[in-house]
Amino acid sequence: MKATTREWIGLAVLGLPTLLISIDVGVLYLALPSITESLGANAIEQLWILDVYSFLLAGFLLTMGNVGDRIGRRRLLLIGSAAFAVASLWAAFASTPGELIAARAGLGVAAATLAPSTMALLRNMFHDPQQLATAIGVWFACFMGGVVVGPLIGGMLLEWLWWGSVFLLAVPVMVVLLILGPLLLPEYRVPHPGPIDGASVALSLATVLPVVWAVKEVARDGSVTWTPLVAAMVGLVAGAVFVRRQRNLATPLLDLSMFRTRVFSGSLVIVLVTGVAMAGLSLVAAVYLQSVLGLSPLAVGALLIPQSVAMLAGFQIAPALSRRLPLIAVAVIGLSLASAGFLVVAVLPVMPGSGVLVVGLCVASFGASFPMAVLSAVMLGSVEPARAGAAAAVNEASGELGVAMGVALLGSLAAGVYAVTLAALQPEASSLALASLESAVRGEDAVVASAAREAYTVAVSAVGLAGAVIFTALAGAAGPLLRRGTAPEGAAEDADAAHHA
Repeated sequence: MKATTREWIGLAVLGLPTLLISIDVGVLYLALPSITESLGANAIEQLWILDVYSFLLAGFLLTMGNVGDRIGRRRLLLIGSAAFAVASLWAAFASTPGELIAARAGLGVAAATLAPSTMALLRNMFHDPQQLATAIGVWFACFMGGVVVGPLIGGMLLEWLWWGSVFLLAVPVMVVLLILGPLLLPEYRVPHPGPIDGASVALSLATVLPVVWAVKEVARDGSVTWTPLVAAMVGLVAGAVFVRRQRNLATPLLDLSMFRTRVFSGSLVIVLVTGVAMAGLSLVAAVYLQSVLGLSPLAVGALLIPQSVAMLAGFQIAPALSRRLPLIAVAVIGLSLASAGFLVVAVLPVMPGSGVLVVGLCVASFGASFPMAVLSAVMLGSVEPARAGAAAAVNEASGELGVAMGVALLGSLAAGVYAVTLAALQPEASSLALASLESAVRGEDAVVASAAREAYTVAVSAVGLAGAVIFTALAGAAGPLLRRGTAPEGAAEDADAAHHA
């Protein structure tokens, strides 16, 4: 059944919270210095202001996806929108660091209701696999649009107003959503969902929160210590108990049979690993532009806009391409382009400068958008509508975990290559310079500073090579991973059509 004009206008409404969430993430980094100065936040409080949002967003995604299946996805979206607006007002007028941290925690929980609700509603609004892929592409384009305009909007607000104004952006957007949502969006709830198992909710939080925290700690410190290692082990043990409990429940929080659908689990692996590689590249690219080339934050933001535009274009082209080529072909083309982009980044030691890096970022982002767009649609299309909320939550959670893992793994790779290369170039470099690029380039020893820039250029090249290997391997594995398998009853037709679209 083809979507009508009503569904396409509804898609524009669903794009509002997606656009807002991506803007909110970007502007906070710009506002943090002003927040620190105004509220007197110490280093620990600054980290919690930044991180508590993503912790609770990741932790509550699965639970909120199930809540939406039970009380109605549109209803949960509207409740979450109202909560997000209230929490944004609270954050804008917070008078202490603790109050702002609490408000950011509220924003994280509210955002966990928005993300799976919007994607799950797309599954109910667009039944045709090709139209669903296009809608997912638009949804991703809204997210990337927020990434592009977020720093510009945030910069203007911080230039003219106080730091709290960046949080007030959410209020009018959510008011529009609350007005138009009941008029344009369909309601959907599972007919006989059964109760939500409280123990499963607790176990899901005990799984996700320690693992995400541990990964972020490793990324921040650049080394593995006992504290994050123990936290990760706690999360993994809780995860094992969670999985075992789901197998024995009549109405599980997470229906594990979804993962027996080859196209669902294969798509999830590819999207997750793609997120890992792209997050790592974005991190080292920003550091290279600012610390090695000495560019201002505004100049760095401007140079990263083409990357977002390239990804936005890919989100539109990939669904159109999938109408002419098989799913696996579209995924392989995108993964191969991403590999080529990472190889461009790898030549930085030979051709240093922002031009080569920006070209590599654009090619990699354009290619990576292909599997992210079409496979997210396939993941939703491979399950019956009753489980779309849970499937969307799994997709969103994998994205959050992929970003955290990318920063940790490829960030650690860059740090290790930097230290080894700098030690080889300048054996007399201090331990502080070996551990920190910022300490080296801002130090008084110009020779060490120059060697540090060269060493980090080699480190970025190493990330480029690692990413090229990752994407080449994914391109080779795409066939086996996405080969048609057993689809759940009621979803087989969608999965088959999406596979051959």
